[in-house]
Amino acid sequence: MDGYGSGIEREYRKRRRIPLLMSFSIGLLGLNGLHHMWEHHTLPHWVPLSLLALYLALFAKMALYTRRGRTLVTAHGITARRALTERGRAWHDIYDIRVEQVPNAAKSARKWITYLYDTEGRRFVLPHMDDLQLDDPRREVAALREAAAPHRGAAWERRPQVEALIRRRAGHRKAWERAVTGGLIALLCGFLLWVALLFTDPHPPTLLLLLGLPLATFAVLAALLHRRWESQVPAAPWEP
Repeated sequence: MDGYGSGIEREYRKRRRIPLLMSFSIGLLGLNGLHHMWEHHTLPHWVPLSLLALYLALFAKMALYTRRGRTLVTAHGITARRALTERGRAWHDIYDIRVEQVPNAAKSARKWITYLYDTEGRRFVLPHMDDLQLDDPRREVAALREAAAPHRGAAWERRPQVEALIRRRAGHRKAWERAVTGGLIALLCGFLLWVALLFTDPHPPTLLLLLGLPLATFAVLAALLHRRWESQVPAAPWEP
């Protein structure tokens, strides 16, 4: 949808599809990499099999999201429908709808995403309300907020207590993201060390390097960063 009507009933679904050649190329590259891993006789078979299962699951989820994903707006509230799940909020539970910029977005990727924030400071993405599917997401959201005003029973105004909850959740979310990044870096380092050990040891500690090290790194970083969640996000405007 890319209209800016005054009605409240709206549905946002995918209108610009991924080129078939691009999807085919991504699938072919992934399967080619898995094939080379399978041919590597020193690599345990469970590694490529696990990666194949993960790859197929992600591909199926992407296909389902493309077909099923949408944002539904009614007089009762907003529902975000994803590949397998749905999340919704009634208008009186919706605190704000914000279009936020994606940091360091690739040239061909979406640069603006729309989030729904509830009165508890939680947020979730509204599918297909981005600059890849809408000509002007900010203008569309402004029109939606205006149309929704009579259904909310309250003005779209900032509340310090809700903003504090939003900031706290953002800090913990950033902590999870950085812990995952650290775990992936540890996985890469473990893999490189595993490859190096193959030249001296026919049976290197695969589970320790490819599973134990990443999980331990993730656990330590998650614990430390969650204790310092305030350092993960900027201070709120009203805070010193």
